[in-house]
Amino acid sequence: MPILFPAIDLKGGQCVRLKLGDMDQATVFNDDPAAQARSFQDQGFHWLHVVDLDGAFAGESRNGAAVDAILSATTNPVQLGGGIRTLDQIAAWLDKGIARVILGTVAVRDPELVKTACARFPGKIAVGIDARGGKVAVEGWAETAELTAIDLARRFEDAGVAAIIYTDIDRDGILKGINWEATLELAAATAIPVIASGGLASIADVERLATDDCAVLEGAITGRALYDGRLDPAAALRLLGAPQGNA
Repeated sequence: MPILFPAIDLKGGQCVRLKLGDMDQATVFNDDPAAQARSFQDQGFHWLHVVDLDGAFAGESRNGAAVDAILSATTNPVQLGGGIRTLDQIAAWLDKGIARVILGTVAVRDPELVKTACARFPGKIAVGIDARGGKVAVEGWAETAELTAIDLARRFEDAGVAAIIYTDIDRDGILKGINWEATLELAAATAIPVIASGGLASIADVERLATDDCAVLEGAITGRALYDGRLDPAAALRLLGAPQGNA
C-alpha cells in the first residue's frame, strides 16, 4: 500500500507551512522540529519528509541544526530536500543518516550531477519536480523553467532515481486536494515511483490514495491538513494498512 509521508518544512528553524509556495505566507506550526518529528513517529508514521525552505532559496543548507535535531529525535527514515546542489552536500547528509536526498533545482540545472549521484549513492536519490501551470519551477519555486514535469522525469528514466516527489505548487498549502490527474499522468509516463505532494486536504485524499489506480504511486505527502487537525493520523494510516514503509 502507498506510504503517507508527514512533512516538516523548515524556515528559520521552525516548522512552517507555506501557501502556494510563498515564503511571505508562512504559518508557524511548531517551533521545535525535533519534537514534531517525535510526535509523527508516535502517531504511527514510518517515514518523514523534510524540506529546508531557506536552503531552497539560498542554494545551500540554512536549517542544518534543525535537521540534525530531527535525526536525533526519530528512528524513522528521513528524506530531505532544499538547497542540496553538490555531490559533497549529498554525501554529507547521507553520512549524517538521511535516508534519501531530494534534488530539485539541480535536476533542471545539472541533470548529469543527478545521474552521477544516483550511481554513487544507489537508492538514496530522489528528484523533486515542482510544477506551476504544468511547467517546472526552480530556486525555491521563485523561477519557472520552460520544461514540463514529464519532460524532466524522462531525463532520468534509466538513471536509478529512487522516487520522484511531484508537487503541484498551485495546490500547495491551500487544502484544495491533490492534483490526482496530473500526478497519475506523470506516474504513467515514467517507471520511476512517484510521490504526490501539494494540497492533501482531508481523509478523502487518503481514500483516493488507497484506490487501485493509485497503487502505481509510492505514496503522498501531507502537511497542513495534519497540522491543523483536518486529517486524523490514526484513521489515515488505518486506511492505508499501517504499518507504513520501512527503515
